[in-house]
Amino acid sequence: MSDQIKFIVEKLNKDPFRKSYNLITFDSLEPMQLLQVLNDVLAEIDPKQVVDIREEMPEQTAKRMLSLLGILKYKPPGNATDMSTFRQGLVIGSKPVIYPVLHWLLQRTNELKKRAYLARFLIKLEVPSEFLQDETVADTNKQYEELMEAFKTLHKECEQLKTSGFSTAEIRRDIGAMEEEKDQLIKRVERLKKRVETVQNHQPMLKIARQLRVEKEREEFLAQQKQEQKNQVSSVKCSSFDSGLMKRLEEEIKFNSYMVTEKFPKELENKKKELHFLQKVVSEPAMGHSDLLELESKMNEINTEISQLIEKKMMRNEPIEGKLSLYRQQASIISRKKEAKAEELQEAKEKLSILEREVSLKTNQTREFDGTEVLKGDEFKRYVSKLRSKSTVFKKKHQIIAEFKAEFGLLQRTEELLKQRHENIQRQLQTIEEKRGISGYSYTQEELERVSALKSEVDEMKGRTLDDMSEMVKKLNSLVAEKKSALAPVIKELRQLRQKCQELTQECDEKKSQYDSCAAGLESNRSKLEQEVRVLREECLQEESKYHYTNCMIKNLGVQLRRATDEIKAYVSSDQQEKRKAIREQYTKHIAEQENLGKKLREKQKTVRESHGPNMKQAKMWRDFEQLMECKKQCFLKQQSQMSIGQVIQEGGEDRLVL
Repeated sequence: MSDQIKFIVEKLNKDPFRKSYNLITFDSLEPMQLLQVLNDVLAEIDPKQVVDIREEMPEQTAKRMLSLLGILKYKPPGNATDMSTFRQGLVIGSKPVIYPVLHWLLQRTNELKKRAYLARFLIKLEVPSEFLQDETVADTNKQYEELMEAFKTLHKECEQLKTSGFSTAEIRRDIGAMEEEKDQLIKRVERLKKRVETVQNHQPMLKIARQLRVEKEREEFLAQQKQEQKNQVSSVKCSSFDSGLMKRLEEEIKFNSYMVTEKFPKELENKKKELHFLQKVVSEPAMGHSDLLELESKMNEINTEISQLIEKKMMRNEPIEGKLSLYRQQASIISRKKEAKAEELQEAKEKLSILEREVSLKTNQTREFDGTEVLKGDEFKRYVSKLRSKSTVFKKKHQIIAEFKAEFGLLQRTEELLKQRHENIQRQLQTIEEKRGISGYSYTQEELERVSALKSEVDEMKGRTLDDMSEMVKKLNSLVAEKKSALAPVIKELRQLRQKCQELTQECDEKKSQYDSCAAGLESNRSKLEQEVRVLREECLQEESKYHYTNCMIKNLGVQLRRATDEIKAYVSSDQQEKRKAIREQYTKHIAEQENLGKKLREKQKTVRESHGPNMKQAKMWRDFEQLMECKKQCFLKQQSQMSIGQVIQEGGEDRLVL
């Protein structure tokens, strides 16, 4: 305990507390003073705790200190029963409770300051679930949680910047030089303003000059950007970049710019017009047959007007208009062709993207299926030679198929003729069967033959589908190989670009780390300066409070001294009236009056003591008499309430009951 008190006294005598305690004076502090010391330490950790506990209720003080200690994660020794004793000791200012708290707080003041600062922003307010059902409350709570998360990230970044130190002497010199330059520039601007104010129409000229300056800055920025892009292009060309890819990229940029600037706006405008028209149609009421007839009549009138205007225009037959119309027709034809080609190109790109996706899927499937890679080099040449031999075989087979198709046409015609003959024979057969009484025999026979034929056809189809599937797999393999060979140079270019991107990202990370370290140093120096300013301000406030306190004490002492001199003058004075005004005379007179009053009270006390015994006896007799009279009253009331059983005779002051 002595080491604990020693440590507390040492810390309290240092900054920022500056107490003048020793072990004896600190141990002899009263509970209220000890609680004030604890409150001062808590106020150093959290400025909100600056309170004079003499002006606060003890329960409020204990509640406030307990809440802050809970935020600071102070754990009192012992179990739940000790917690109740801890609360009671904190309320009454018990030394066994206050000393460990002070020792714990003074050991880790800086850490607890940080924890108290963070607790102001990170202690979450618990909102009941029934309030969260309101949309505004739920949105506000969500925004509150997002701000809390943002504060966490910013605080982490701030701590990282503080830990990485950086010298600020050079930055201070630069700031001073910049401020001097700023003052000089402000003076120059004021002089120029005074000169310009004498010129007529200076406001429009200033506006034009401002626009010129903005455009010049923009021109410089664009020139710098152009130079950077030229340097990038030259570096790309020097690094054996494929010119074909550049051309493709330029064409793609032109196509995309055309689509963005010309085609898409037109389509968007057309869609908007169509939407507006449809909305107009929807907003109008349902039209009947008479409304449609009116619209048709209006359309016919407008068409006749249009035809008349065209005839008038043709009657004029101005040569310039004719040339312009020719040029307009040519321009419209070219624009339509351009739009058609753009649509075709767009469709081709979509097909290409679909095919590329299919190729990637098929490559993945082939790798999963047999694990083979795309053919390259000599293997691809051998594969091409095989394909050529297969193409010759395919041509021969195709010729045979054409012959078969011709024969198929002849056979189909003969089949039709035979079907016609078969139908005639069937009709004749049905008539014969009806005559003989065996109708339906031929039909059942044909059904059986048809079922057997269908079965044989299904078997043939199964064999054909297997052959078709094998051919399809071969075709897909060939397509996959072609696409892989086409994508190989693009993949190579992509690898080079990825490598360059990695280098640029590494350089960006290095520059960013340098910037972060510089900013961290500036922030740490700024925080140190702020802390010094805060300490000096606190010292100034303390000195001001001491100054005002001493002034008040001097005034009080002056008043007391003036009263003492007046009292001496009145006491020494020979005038009896002045002597009566003296405080001593007034107090002596008051003392004499009080002594006389005390004598009278003592005499009264003596008489009361002497008459106490007889008075008590008389009071007892009166109480007994009261009980007797009450008993008589009860008997009389009972007699009145009951029926008369006998006769009451009163003689000689006695009551007798005669039955």
